[in-house]
Amino acid sequence: MSRIGKSPVTIPAGVTITVADGIITVKGKNGQLTQEFSDVTVTVEGDQVLVERSSDHKDQRAKHGLYRSLINNMVIGVTEGFTKSLELVGVGYRASNQGQKLDLALGFSHNIVLEIAPEVTLETISEKGKNPIVKLTSLDKQLLGQVAAKIRGFRRPEPYKGKGVKFVGEVLRRKAGKSA
Repeated sequence: MSRIGKSPVTIPAGVTITVADGIITVKGKNGQLTQEFSDVTVTVEGDQVLVERSSDHKDQRAKHGLYRSLINNMVIGVTEGFTKSLELVGVGYRASNQGQKLDLALGFSHNIVLEIAPEVTLETISEKGKNPIVKLTSLDKQLLGQVAAKIRGFRRPEPYKGKGVKFVGEVLRRKAGKSA
């Protein structure tokens, strides 16, 4: 049995969870999230959510732990939220935002303008002598990771000087340059 799937998700105070017709809805102080599910049974008992499967089929085993993790992430999202920070490392790399439009200068002949989803809160931090930072905050962990990966994909960090867009705290594998 799945180690992740068999552990129950505890529901903190102020969070309501409803399950109906293959859709689970989680409401909390920060907002509301919904998720469709199949091949598993989701039950709410007191202050816990249990995810169970009916057989040991490969698809059901795979979805057992998946849906438990998704429900747990939804509960954390509506109570605390998720944050990802990206750092722009390189000479002349800049980031600015106006509302939900992110303007990135990453050494190309033109700036990259990206429209961020309304569910994600965007903030850019530019201090003198430090690398610019793009801070993303959202309830939905999946959407947040997708947006952060798209921004990082414009200029991945290269292994020699470390220039590019990287996550704050990310450790890059560095390579030695030319030997004389």
